[in-house]
This record gives sequence, C-alpha cells and structure tokens, in this order.
Amino acid sequence: MRRSVLSLLAATTALTLAFAAPTRAAEDAVVIPAPAMDASPANGIQTAVVAGGCFWGVQGVFQHTAGVVNAVSGYAGGTKATADYQTVSTGRTGHAESVEIKFDPKKISYGKILQIYFSVAHDPTQLNRQGPDSGTQYRSAIFTTSDEQKKIAEAYIAQLDGTRVFGRPIVTKVSALEAFYPAEAYHQDYLTLHPTQPYIAYNDIPKVENLKKLFADNYIEKPTLVSASKATN
Repeated sequence: MRRSVLSLLAATTALTLAFAAPTRAAEDAVVIPAPAMDASPANGIQTAVVAGGCFWGVQGVFQHTAGVVNAVSGYAGGTKATADYQTVSTGRTGHAESVEIKFDPKKISYGKILQIYFSVAHDPTQLNRQGPDSGTQYRSAIFTTSDEQKKIAEAYIAQLDGTRVFGRPIVTKVSALEAFYPAEAYHQDYLTLHPTQPYIAYNDIPKVENLKKLFADNYIEKPTLVSASKATN
C-alpha cells in the first residue's frame, strides 16, 4: 500500500492541493484506563520499542509526547541483513515496522507510553494489519528491554482484556527486543515533513490530534524530531 504512496508522492501532493484532506481518522481512539502496574521514576534515559502498523504515525505520536527525547522509525523482530524497507515490505523477514522511543522516566512512565500506544497510536485488536496496510510487518507488538517492561506490558494487556474496553481481544505480542535497526532517512520525521500527504492526513494526523485531546498533559505542540537530535549530537 505505502510503496505506491511513496512512488506517487509528487502526484498526490498536487491532488492534495486540489482537494481538502479528510477530517476524520480511519480508526478512532479509545479511552482506556491507566495501567494498574507501572514502573517507578528512575534516573537516566530509558528505551521502549513498539510496533503498531505504519511507523510514520506511531513515530509522529511519540514525537509529540512530553518526556520523549527521541523517537526513531525502524525495524525489529528480524535480522540486520533484512532490515531495509523493500525487504521488510515482503512480510517475510520477521521484522515489524517499529519505533524506538527514548524517554525520561522522571517525566513519563513506561506505563503511560503503553497507554498512549494502545489508546491513540494504533488499534491493538487488528491481527497482522493496521488500517489500510496488511502483512506481518504491520503487526501489533511490544519489544521489551527488561524483565520489568515485560511484566508491565503483559499485566496491562491482561488488564485491558479484562475490562473489554476494546470489544475484541488484544492481539499484541510481547517479546524481548533482540535488536532495533533504524529505517532509511526518508522515513524519519515523515509525518512532520508531509502533513498534507493524503495517507498521513487521513490515517496519522488524527492520531496526533487524539493525543492532544485525550492526553493533554502529555502533549507537546513542537515535535521532537530525529533531524534535530542529529543536529545537536
């Protein structure tokens, strides 16, 4: 789906100027309770890795989240040899389009990141797909970096399933992170760089709007961009 979007970017830009972008998302956000189990504030920057469909929108959501110091689109679940967009797009690499989130646990907890992930970043009840995109590379997955993260993620999924807040079972898989591979440069900061591109306008901009609406205390207007992080390093 998105390979054709990328190849036709110039044409769709012209169409976007001629037609107003849709005003609603393909999927609505869901109001969910905070996790009953969460991590305590700690020193130092920590890492969370999540997958929930196209990484453009997931990255965009967390780039507008307070306490996140960097959010990078990339691949997790497969090997380094297959960690490139064209190969991952075959759906046969084991990789999921993922986002590596570096965050300050004194400003935002791991549990809050998961609450945002489940509520506004994607639909955790869709198996091997998300919105218009299908394939195992678009699966819902949490790649944990510690035993504590694993316990929190699994407990939260059980909690949400127990409340039946989504109406359908959560299909999100939890597994230990083996490696994360950043995606190609043209995928980084994609939502910010292409806000009027039809795919972004319809599927992803509303996710950021829902973040602002449902998580006002965690929302920041100016996104934390990968390009800005590289410029300061």
